[in-house]
Amino acid sequence: MKRLTVAVVSRNYFNLPLWIARAAGLFTAEGLDVQIDHIEGIEEVAARLRDGRAQLAYGVTEHVILDAETGGRTAIIGGNVNKLPFSLIARAGIEGLEGLRGKKIGVSSLRAGSSSLIMKLLAARGLHWPADYELVPCGPILARWDLLRSGEIDAGLQGAPLNRIAIEQGFVSLCEPRDEVPHFQFTSLDVDQDWAGANRDRLLPFLRAFLRAHERFYTERDEANAVAVAETGIETRHADMAWEEYTREAIFPRDGEASAAGVQALIETSALIRELPSRARTRAEDYIDRSWLAEARATL
Repeated sequence: MKRLTVAVVSRNYFNLPLWIARAAGLFTAEGLDVQIDHIEGIEEVAARLRDGRAQLAYGVTEHVILDAETGGRTAIIGGNVNKLPFSLIARAGIEGLEGLRGKKIGVSSLRAGSSSLIMKLLAARGLHWPADYELVPCGPILARWDLLRSGEIDAGLQGAPLNRIAIEQGFVSLCEPRDEVPHFQFTSLDVDQDWAGANRDRLLPFLRAFLRAHERFYTERDEANAVAVAETGIETRHADMAWEEYTREAIFPRDGEASAAGVQALIETSALIRELPSRARTRAEDYIDRSWLAEARATL
């Protein structure tokens, strides 16, 4: 068995295709022993991919863009969260996005991820950071959920199914970001290009399992829900709510591909927020290497 480590952000629903591949024996069938490392911090996921502690990552896609613009060798080779699965959830009593003036909003990081999206959404309402609200870097979805319940933040993005759970518990949804930004590559399957070139005997089997897992997610509803419950501890009804949303909106790509429109939207949002001394790339496809999935698909 050939070993691989995949770094992922927290233990949330984003990771379901990988969990399905492991639970269904798809990795084993390809001769792979895949370790999935759940990391509570998006910066750490990117760091592990760069220094080789992980060979692949379900990472925040903005990190790939930032890394590439500073000479890094990270590339997007597959999709993950190709459309926004979030609601902007706030404590009861806050009305509308304008009600966030002077409030604390939890984000995954100030450097990348949910902060760019929050800034874009609020700027459209005349609220600008840092004058009009505070961003609190508190980590991914589960950490934001804990801080929202404890009252340490006033609002934050919550992904399905935690957004529905929050509403059931009395929190409010201020907006559904996907209504305003229909395409947005939030996370993706990322790899160091040098490692990929030297390890095709591990990467291609992984990608065959990756492709089969995405198709299986769409066709095996009960299995997908059972895996989600086992890995996250949510109730079956909440897992099914998430499955409905993810399949209806194609949040996970059925073909495993990254979204050119989603990466382009991310580039444009990042350019509005992040000041880079020189931006060498402006097109989505400049950051995506589709050759690996194409080769894997041809050998299924």
